[in-house]
Amino acid sequence: MRLAATPSQTVGPFFAIGMHTVDIAFEPAGERLTIQGRVLDGDGNGVNDAVIETWQTDSAGRYADRSSRGWGRVVTDASGTFRFSTTKPGRLMGVGDVVHAPHIAVAIFARGLLKHLFTRIYFPDEPSNATDHILALVPDDRRTTLIARPSGPNRFEWNIVLQGKDETAFFEF
Repeated sequence: MRLAATPSQTVGPFFAIGMHTVDIAFEPAGERLTIQGRVLDGDGNGVNDAVIETWQTDSAGRYADRSSRGWGRVVTDASGTFRFSTTKPGRLMGVGDVVHAPHIAVAIFARGLLKHLFTRIYFPDEPSNATDHILALVPDDRRTTLIARPSGPNRFEWNIVLQGKDETAFFEF
């Protein structure tokens, strides 16, 4: 006889309920990208049941409209690997004269986290990274944790490290 854990024996949430991969809608004219990476714990082991939610603008820097849902979700596999395809976001006009560099906002849900984590994916060789006010808040030596690395034509690698010396920069939200 096998007994399952009950809510009173674990710290939720229970990711298998209602958490499944939802691809980000493509914009017909946008530049398609694939981003792949791993969610790693403090010992460098893959986190096998993490959920990554993403929000982004369309290629013109606008949030959800008819051609772009702007939201997606992906679940890590047994090795902590995730992959999603999307359209490269555009620069976002913020409040006042603030312009955000193209980025994808990311929330991470995983076992052992009592609150989900927030971070961003930026793209290398993007001139507006130099003036992005959020990226400027991150110390130089940690900024690289937010910038995806090219891994092929229209392909990028970006890992999420939950703790340790290579920990990804996370933001209060």
